[in-house]
Amino acid sequence: MSRTFVGMPPFPTAARAALADTQLRANLAHATTTIRAKRAAVVAEVDDWEALRVRAAAIKDDVLLHLDEHLVRLEESLTARGAVVHWARTAQEASEVVARVARAHGVDEVVKVKSMATQEIELNEYLAAQGISAWETDLAELIVQLGDDLPSHILVPAIHRNRAEIRAVFEREMARVGRPAPADLIDDPARLAEAARLHLREKFLRAKVGVSGANFAVADSGTLVVVESEGNGRMCLTLPEVLVSVVGIEKIVPTWTDLDVFLTLLPRSSTGERMNPYTSTWSGVTPGDGPQEVHVVLLDNGRTRALADEVGRQALRCIRCSACLNVCPVYERTGGHAYGSVYPGPIGAILNPLLKGVGHDDQTDSLPYASSLCGACFEACPVRIDIPSVLVDLRAQVVDAHRTGIPKAEALAMRAAAATFGSGGRLAAAERASGLAGRAHDAISRIARRDRRAGGRRLLGRLPGPGAAWTDARDLPAPPAESFRAWWKRTDGGTR
Repeated sequence: MSRTFVGMPPFPTAARAALADTQLRANLAHATTTIRAKRAAVVAEVDDWEALRVRAAAIKDDVLLHLDEHLVRLEESLTARGAVVHWARTAQEASEVVARVARAHGVDEVVKVKSMATQEIELNEYLAAQGISAWETDLAELIVQLGDDLPSHILVPAIHRNRAEIRAVFEREMARVGRPAPADLIDDPARLAEAARLHLREKFLRAKVGVSGANFAVADSGTLVVVESEGNGRMCLTLPEVLVSVVGIEKIVPTWTDLDVFLTLLPRSSTGERMNPYTSTWSGVTPGDGPQEVHVVLLDNGRTRALADEVGRQALRCIRCSACLNVCPVYERTGGHAYGSVYPGPIGAILNPLLKGVGHDDQTDSLPYASSLCGACFEACPVRIDIPSVLVDLRAQVVDAHRTGIPKAEALAMRAAAATFGSGGRLAAAERASGLAGRAHDAISRIARRDRRAGGRRLLGRLPGPGAAWTDARDLPAPPAESFRAWWKRTDGGTR
């Protein structure tokens, strides 16, 4: 995959283009509706679902408050079991560790388990620049890679593609990088999966180095955990001689008992299953079994920045289940590419600004506004991340980051409003002026024989100049001919 999210336009621009793609919207609506229904059914089977959410949030919050201690414990446990631990502050540092290991073993290709962390640091592109091919083995990731596409969903990266499009990608691209697609390939899901299996098998059997992420890292035992639905991940974790795992520092859980909570929440929230078909765990090196050289890269890449944000740090609870994407009315209509990141949807709208910081580029600054604040994401989140509250806080940070010596029109308007509402006399004067404007509007409307109404309210037309953006998205009622204060005085508090 050579395409990246670098240089993507701000969300409003990208969303406008996505909304015009009717096929995309149909694909998304079908997929998210199906996933929501499956999730609802298995969640309803759990009597104490809300209690599990609360417990999971508490575990994650405690980890974040004592992250330094847990990281040291994890490093000690991994090292004791034969793993080599690397610390990476940036994407560059993490990618270089993987490249260095690959070069040390003289390989020009690696096989990969589906990993959001490696996508975040653009590992594939970094390795390609070093002459090393990184082959995605997850079916959806393979579709994206072969199609020179970008992922658009956390769980199902190719959710924007339908079966006919996938067959066309396989027929066109598989032969270029390995075993070609069968000549009689059709768009039946089983046949597409079979074509992918045959294509990947030769890569599994010859690969010497595997690369993974981890869904969880158990600190007290040094155990890394990957959950998946296809078995491709397990092939990457067991067949290569060398394994490199890139793990975000927030993925820690203290004990196996704590892990049990998340292994109950994650499959139900993500794939709508009671349990993932494949749950793989490994702790360092086991002589004669699996990779005999194991490296673990503990990745920061902005996570300590997010940790320092008292409101936003709760985003680091995220277990990448994608439940918030599947219920979000904005995501369902625009898809993931509009968010300009491997983390799309509601969680991406907060995680990207938290990791990168605001005030640096328009694309990142646009993300906190990519929401209706309906709250569906919070209700669906298995670790109770209050995404709407974080979005509102980030919007304030974006505004503050763009304050300059010369106030903008919006800032001037807000200052004028504050001055008006901060004084009873000024507010009364504004109400009298508003009443005069309302009576003038009524008179002009009668003369012109027009009176726009909605639900019984008199409406103004589209405002000119800067006000046009406001009235593009909402009705502006005409000012009342009489204010409440004037009515109260005239009627003696409503008694006359």
